[in-house]
Amino acid sequence: MSVYFRQLFAGRDFGASNAVCCQMENFVYLVGDTESRECVVVDPAWAVDEIVDIAEADGMKVVGGLGTHYHPDHVGGTMMGFNVEGAARLTSRCGCKLHVHELETPWVRRVTGLAQGDLVQHQSGDHVEVGGLRIEWLHTPGHTPGSSCFRVRTNDGTDALIAGDTLFLRGCGRVDLPGGDPDEMYRSLHQRLATLPDTIELWPGHAYGGHHASMGSVRRSNPLLRPADLATWRDLRGV
Repeated sequence: MSVYFRQLFAGRDFGASNAVCCQMENFVYLVGDTESRECVVVDPAWAVDEIVDIAEADGMKVVGGLGTHYHPDHVGGTMMGFNVEGAARLTSRCGCKLHVHELETPWVRRVTGLAQGDLVQHQSGDHVEVGGLRIEWLHTPGHTPGSSCFRVRTNDGTDALIAGDTLFLRGCGRVDLPGGDPDEMYRSLHQRLATLPDTIELWPGHAYGGHHASMGSVRRSNPLLRPADLATWRDLRGV
């Protein structure tokens, strides 16, 4: 099996006509199996038809969406007075469902307008199967209650972590928005993700500090991964 993996940059690869989209520096990911020709969209937002068109131009069929967290710039909804196209359009066009962590469900439904039946709920350790590819679900709360990362690991050497807004190359997601929790973010960064090898490639939800890098490189350069205890972390974050 060969992995289909594309990182799409908002304002360049899609959504170029949307001024707000161009400012947000979002990443959307297409991940799938080149043998079955099936893929999922991670964090479908801004210009969903353009995103799906890219997958279809590659000969892939979109069979689902994965949401790292509920914020509109990742799954659609109203943000700062702007309406962001998102998961509702994906489920309508592709006849598929959006996969979310169970703690994120009420938040996702509120911002996207999706019904319960449009969602598939998950817990940490679950796997989403796309053709012959298994995507591992890692619950990493802090930015939101159900914030999650997705690990894509195969026998051919692929080992990637799609981190959403949990971890960027420089910094991490905000913890002062509704549902944010600075202590949980500390535990996600310093405990839940601490067991991942330095060789895994980090693919963030925004281009804050770069587009991707090895986890070892991020651990050496990201100041928010340096605090040795929760008290130091709180001081650094001003909480």
